[in-house]
Amino acid sequence: MTRVVRFHEYGSADVLRIEDIEVPGPAADEVQVAVRAIGLNRAEVMFRKGAYLQEANFPSQLGYEAAGTVKAMGRDVSGFAEGDAVSVIPTLDMSRWPTYGEVINIPARYVVKHPAALSFEKAAASWMQYITAWGALIDQAKLTAGDVVIVSAASSSVGIAAFQIARSVGATVIATTRTNAKTQALLDAGAHHVIATDEGNLAARVKDITGGKGARVVFDPIGGPAIAQFADVMAVGGILLEYGALSPDEGPFPQFAVLGKSLTLKGYLYTEIVSDDEALARAKAFIIEGLESGKLNPLVSRTFPFDQIVEATRFLESNEQIGKIVLTLD
Repeated sequence: MTRVVRFHEYGSADVLRIEDIEVPGPAADEVQVAVRAIGLNRAEVMFRKGAYLQEANFPSQLGYEAAGTVKAMGRDVSGFAEGDAVSVIPTLDMSRWPTYGEVINIPARYVVKHPAALSFEKAAASWMQYITAWGALIDQAKLTAGDVVIVSAASSSVGIAAFQIARSVGATVIATTRTNAKTQALLDAGAHHVIATDEGNLAARVKDITGGKGARVVFDPIGGPAIAQFADVMAVGGILLEYGALSPDEGPFPQFAVLGKSLTLKGYLYTEIVSDDEALARAKAFIIEGLESGKLNPLVSRTFPFDQIVEATRFLESNEQIGKIVLTLD
């Protein structure tokens, strides 16, 4: 029997339960992993609440990220050996291939032998954030040296990953956050500049930082009225990548800024990268090289033991963290 996290109804973190189930052997194209660490994501919170793109079939498991060692392999799998240290790239279906458990089966396509010096905790904190940020900033926005990028909701794990990826290509990072409470922590995490949008003048600060040119790239998970605010401070020919909808409010379409500056506003999903073999291969190569060189260094905010899944999830939902929350297993 294997301990896994399941929930039998939508609801708060209290619906999460640790239960014993039988985990079958891996399918022909799967790798079975003995899990040592699990990365938590906001997508899993939305899934548990019934507010995600995918519906749960109860009792449902969940989870996108993990790291551990290879326990077994399906008959069609090559390139791995028992005992290899590996981490999991989020799949396209967390209920079919969940990661919140002691033993998991994952298609080999989503299993990576990470750099040997990387801890299991950091390995479990890597792939969702770096692929999401890489796909937007490098693959789609073509971010390069000399560019200025605005990263909003910047204290999230994806926000911190965006800092590191932008800096690795020589771009300047402006982080936005609601108040000044996290300013120093965001600077310490790699932002060149921090703007507290509830306490300062976004337009004036961006104008000053960019010498009046504006930011060529905006990477935003908020949406709503924020889109118009960001469009106003963008450079001519800029691109805004919207990868979330944290705002419950709709905002006006910024038609004058879009037309006047020839802006591109694009909805962006992580799945655009992981469903494309060539894009995923490029992402893996960039991220592994960054992890090996140290240009990419996952920031773990706090770790919790597996038995404290409810407490860890509550902390995730508190928005107090800067970086990733990770569960650990012995």
